[in-house]
Amino acid sequence: MPYTIVIDAGHGGSDPGAVYEGRREKDDNLSLAIAVGELLSRQGVSVIYTRTTDVYQTPFEKAQMANQADADFFISFHRNSSEEPNQYTGVETLVYDNSGIKQTMAENINGALSELGFRNLGVKARPGLVVLRRTKMPALLIETGFLNNEQDNTLYDEKQEEIARAIADAVLGTLDLETVTEADRRAAETEAARPSVSTADTVTASASPRPTPPEQENPSDTPETFYRVQTGLFRIRQNADRMLYDLLDQGYPAFLLAEDGFFKVQVGAYRQLGNAILMERRLRRDGYSTLITT
Repeated sequence: MPYTIVIDAGHGGSDPGAVYEGRREKDDNLSLAIAVGELLSRQGVSVIYTRTTDVYQTPFEKAQMANQADADFFISFHRNSSEEPNQYTGVETLVYDNSGIKQTMAENINGALSELGFRNLGVKARPGLVVLRRTKMPALLIETGFLNNEQDNTLYDEKQEEIARAIADAVLGTLDLETVTEADRRAAETEAARPSVSTADTVTASASPRPTPPEQENPSDTPETFYRVQTGLFRIRQNADRMLYDLLDQGYPAFLLAEDGFFKVQVGAYRQLGNAILMERRLRRDGYSTLITT
């Protein structure tokens, strides 16, 4: 049977990803994802795209799509960004942890891209990322150079076909060398099924409900009050997303609430005010400005 690989173009729709001098990450991600997907399809791989047009999907929706398809691999395409233009350069690939076939595939991808002129920044474990944590198969997230680095953009533009070929060949080469073992799949499924510390696994859309509290609720005609710690209030979705992802990467039970024309980044949902206060103190120690809300 052929392998099934979910190809994910990061960001999209209302979420442009990184932006630099009019260049939007979501566009670069989509063009490269489709190019790699087409090359894999020609070699007999069954390819499923999370998107082929400019639409927004939450990270949780992408992971769910891959799980429902019972895919063998999940590969997400992104581009990196730094605080200052031309501050950093290079490619890196992110995985849930540094083990198994996903590690091998990530190293092969980075090595292939470095041969085209990119600096190899290595393979890094990022267990807080939803698309790596909640997928039930080996998953990778490729950061194909820095969007706000002129050298990386020149390579990206002049060698896009070669980049797509290098990634596809690295994936196919890994599949020739190894197969997804039952141990790989069981490990991924176990982690995906593990209860998350977060009250929400993803960024929510504007009509999303409030988060489900971590404890079981007792049926009651009177709605309970839950205390949440707010760390940010934004008009621009991208800014809220940035804070949200930072919090999730640090293991905080963070979520996004769209309300009254603003995007609110909040943490936790507690029945006891004292628990919210403890969380607030922890967040403040990590440098966040906070307030407790209900």
